[in-house]
Amino acid sequence: MRTRLLRRLTTLGTIVAVAAAGLPASAASAGSGNGHRGDGPLKVGYYTQWSNYSGFFVKNVDTSGQARRLTHINYAFGNVGPDGKCFINNEPGQGDAWADFQRGYPEAESVDGKADAWDQPLAGNFNQLRKLKAKHPDLKVLISLGGWTWSNYFSDAVLTPESRRAFVSSCIDLYIKGNLPALDGRGGPGSAAGVFDGIDLDWEWPGSAGEPGNVIRPEDKQNFTAVVEEFRRQLDRYGKEKRRHYLLSAFLPANPAAIDAGFEVRKIFKDLDYGTLQGYDYHGTWEPLTNQHSALRVPRGNPTTPDFSVTSTVDAYLQRGAPRQKVVVGVPYYSQGWTGVTGTANNGLFQPATGAAAGSNTYRAVSALVGTGGYRVHRDIWAGHAWIFDGSTFWTYDDPAVIVQKALWVRSRGLGGAMIWSLDGDTEDGVLTRSLAGGLGR
Repeated sequence: MRTRLLRRLTTLGTIVAVAAAGLPASAASAGSGNGHRGDGPLKVGYYTQWSNYSGFFVKNVDTSGQARRLTHINYAFGNVGPDGKCFINNEPGQGDAWADFQRGYPEAESVDGKADAWDQPLAGNFNQLRKLKAKHPDLKVLISLGGWTWSNYFSDAVLTPESRRAFVSSCIDLYIKGNLPALDGRGGPGSAAGVFDGIDLDWEWPGSAGEPGNVIRPEDKQNFTAVVEEFRRQLDRYGKEKRRHYLLSAFLPANPAAIDAGFEVRKIFKDLDYGTLQGYDYHGTWEPLTNQHSALRVPRGNPTTPDFSVTSTVDAYLQRGAPRQKVVVGVPYYSQGWTGVTGTANNGLFQPATGAAAGSNTYRAVSALVGTGGYRVHRDIWAGHAWIFDGSTFWTYDDPAVIVQKALWVRSRGLGGAMIWSLDGDTEDGVLTRSLAGGLGR
């Protein structure tokens, strides 16, 4: 008993020390064979199309120190139309070409401190990503297709061999070859060439329910495998012309039922450079009880049985044939929050609540509450999760200590790395990304 306690205390000390310093901890190296040309685990961060509207620009990925610590950025999201092809437009709820490639950036918001010219073909986030890559030559950028709200027509797009070929060709033409639509003086053939180094498939979910209205078919599972093969085939064909390798990844669910309904795991990983696993939203404000949303292990006393955790998610994929060096674990830079919590047992954990907590749920915003209004940090070291509670409002989140604990666990399991949703949730000085990189190793 005494030995186990000492180990726990030593582990916590290591976590806190590494989190504070952002320095590598000694552990076995991981990540070989997963599409990263450098050494060590992958560090994949999502940059969202809409984050610039809240003042988080591509420039902030650089000034925060995130860019020099990341290996890959996924740009979220690209849409798939009812015709089964990739497209970009300016239509509310369907596309935001203005944010993607039309908006002119002033000096103060530009990665290189240079304002966009009125007549340059490429502006917007795409041009800022191009500038970011110029400043950080080893950084790779992928376009992520779909997401929760834009997965409506994937099932149609992948239904037949002909539709799959057309779908994949349209996405490569638009994003990899950079043949953007010409809109108000921006875009045009080849205007975005070189911005994207690959494609990330974020279909939520083949064969099982996602957003209401999504097209779902029983054959989605086999058709997802087929479209992954088609992407690999066409990316390799174009890559041969360009004498380079284009990356292919996919975002994959935590729920074993969704895994088995939509994914032939062993087959798809043969063609993916890596897969990013859902490591969050295990519980949330759609439920009446407070709970963890991203724990490393299922907490003892959890009233939900069986439950999700990072460990159970990773094990589910390994058991189904995913190569561990291609498994990239998702970590959240946001929180799940409940208010109207009526019980104080377990410091607010597993207690009834009346609804969602008000305010921003980014780590940056929630961490600022610590020490104010009665909020205190609580953590379950063994389970690997943290939360704050003021007696009536409860937030569950990953703080630097939890992030480092997960990073060290990823390395100990020989996994491919970690993925972040999403970069705008970090602090101005990038404390979470610094902690993640320190735990994974540079």
